[in-house]
Formats: sequence, C-alpha cells, structure tokens
Amino acid sequence: MERTGCVVAGGGPAGMMLGLLLARAGVEVTVLEKHGDFLRDFRGDTVHAATIRLIDELGLGGAFRELPQSRLRNVAFPVPGVGLVTLGDFASLRPPYNYIAMMPQWDFLNFLARAAEEEPSFTLLMEHTATSLIDDGGRVTGVRYRTSSGTEGAIRASLVVATDGRNSALRQAAGLVPKEFPVPFDTWWFKLPRHPSEEGEIAGIVPAFKGREAMIALFRDDYYQMGYMGPKGADARIRSEGVERFRERVAALRPDLADRVDAIHSLDDIHWLDVRLNRLRRWYVDGMLCIGDAAHAMSPAGGVGINLAIQDAVAAAARLAPCLLRGHVGLQDLEAVQRRRRMPTVVVQTVQRIMHRAVFVPLFTGRRAGAPAFPLFVVQHVPAARKIMPRMIAFGPRPEHAPGFARRQEPRAVP
Repeated sequence: MERTGCVVAGGGPAGMMLGLLLARAGVEVTVLEKHGDFLRDFRGDTVHAATIRLIDELGLGGAFRELPQSRLRNVAFPVPGVGLVTLGDFASLRPPYNYIAMMPQWDFLNFLARAAEEEPSFTLLMEHTATSLIDDGGRVTGVRYRTSSGTEGAIRASLVVATDGRNSALRQAAGLVPKEFPVPFDTWWFKLPRHPSEEGEIAGIVPAFKGREAMIALFRDDYYQMGYMGPKGADARIRSEGVERFRERVAALRPDLADRVDAIHSLDDIHWLDVRLNRLRRWYVDGMLCIGDAAHAMSPAGGVGINLAIQDAVAAAARLAPCLLRGHVGLQDLEAVQRRRRMPTVVVQTVQRIMHRAVFVPLFTGRRAGAPAFPLFVVQHVPAARKIMPRMIAFGPRPEHAPGFARRQEPRAVP
C-alpha cells in the first residue's frame, strides 16, 4: 500500500495551493485529481488581491503576471428599485493589489501545478478519484481511490484533506453533514462563439439584467462562457420549454449575441449548476479535515469562493505542516484551523445572503427591493462604507499570508 504524509483529495484551487505549501515545508504530499486535466468550462475565473499578494510572497508573482488575464477594477450590481450599486471600487486600494485578476481557472491551476512539481516531496496523480476513507480504530488513516481505467488502490497518510468540492465524497464518508441556507437562483452554463474581430480582454466579465432574468458572459479566446441565472428549481421548466425558447431568452438579454444563439444546438449544450450555500458545523474528524467548498459551499454572488478556499489552504498549511513533519496531527490542530477560518466564512456567507435578498429575490419575483437592500444603499452613500467594501471584496476578512517556510525570492530577470 502506498504511503504519504498528507493526501489531498481534489485538485482545485484549495487542493493545489495546499499541496504547494506543504511541499515547500518538506512534507510528503500527494494530490488526487479525478480528471485528466484542469480544462473545465464552469469554474470561477477570479483571483483576488489577497491571492495575488500570496503569490508574490511565494516568489511567483512575475510568472503569474505573464499569464493571460484581465483586471477587474470594480464590482457593481443593478439593484431593483435602487439602481446600479458599486460594491467595490478598487482604485482606493494601494497598488499593486488594487484589482482582481480575471483568468481561466485552468491556467491558474496549471500554474500552481508547475510550481508544486518543482518540489521533490510533491506528487500529483491525475485521473485518480478518492472514493472512500480508510478507518483504523475510529481514526482516518488514508483514502481509497479509483483511476480512470478502473484500477483501485489505497494511500495511507498521517492526514487526509478533503478539497473535493461541494458534493464531497470524503465529507459524506466521514458522516459530516453541512447546514444548508436558502438560495434563490441556479445557473445554466453554455458557450457562444466569439468572433476574432470582437474586442475584450481574456476572462473579462459582462453582466446583463432584463426584467426577471440575468446572465453573465466571461470572455475566452474564441468563445464566450455564458451563465444564465434563473429561479431556483426552474431546470425542469426551462427544459420543458425547449431549446428555441432558451435561445430567445439569450437573445433578449444580449441582443448583440443574437446572431449566434443557434450554436446552442440542443438542451444538452446547457449545463445546470445547482447553486448551494452551506457550511459544516465541524470541519474535521480524527485524521481528516475539510476545507474550501467541502467545508463551506459558496454562492457565485461576488465571486469570492475561490479566494476563501485558498485562504483556508494557507491557514491549514501554516498550522499543520509542523505537525505533519513530526508525523502526527491531533484533533486540537484540526480544530485550530476551523477556528481560524470560521469567522471569515460566516462573514462572507452572511454578505452573500444579504445580496441574495437584495438583488436576486427582487429580480426573480419582479418586486421592488425593500429593507434587505439597505446595506447596499449604505455602500452607495456612506463614505466610510465605500472605503471598507473594496478591501473586503479584494482581500476578504482575515486574509492569510504565506508561512515563512513557503516563501521564496522572486527569480531575477536575465539581462
């Protein structure tokens, strides 16, 4: 049976960042990723200022800035009955961390993988799906996995970290059940062609609101990644109305793209995302820790889920790397990670719940926003709030710094 110091289940932002940080501490770490590559269409594209600062602290800032990306300078939402509310204008932040980078997530994950693979104690196993836990007398001591070819195996480890997303198989295997919060909308993802003559930066984002419908467009090299947002539970109705009706919805929201809606050949081209907002009361059992979406699924509102997951990974690495080097991680260590990251999670999810009530409930019901929109109104009209919100969006509550063992000097440019 294989053995490692820490096995990380899931090669998303939290899993790849945790693997990189632990490897830089000298911990033997193995990351299991169920797919053969990182090319998934329906992942978030935001890299927040807190993460950019972290990358600089890791000595990777120069290489990161060479990746194709655009810069988001503010975040604004149209609030029914109020108008366009700018939640965060990042011009008030100190450079060079006065923006959110927008880039395809697969580029970001490949970037982290390349950096991690320079560390001799790091192993990335693609097409390996963690399927269950190994239990030894009430303590998790590893995972079982299945490869894409059907081969089964197991890895023993001093610690298992579940970063396998909002539908985490390892979380379920550990008997951990999250508390669910109501969400008023789901998202349907699809692609539309992008002509070479059309301007726009790679990974830019364009929202569209009309009547009781909303849609966002993310720029790719030769296509638009589109996300239609509709009321929670509407998937069956949308599909029963047929593909032609869906094309009409898209054309009404984005008339400038109406000439290419025939690229939606059938409803099979539309991928439904069941938007969730939840969090675990307890993020761990003996020998296993959940972070990122496995611990707290985030709404797409505000695009903060990736940043929060990465901050979880940094806090986990800082606390647990010394324990792993000693060969034992106790319950008090796992509890310390949750204690540090619980407050930021609660704060961000509370803000998202307010945004749901202020923006999406009125949008999908056709009602004017009432009292729930008051916090957004304050952001628009109170000077102090206009200074606080950009930092909260760009950095989040309790942003983490790279632990000393993971820091590297930026390579000097060759003359």
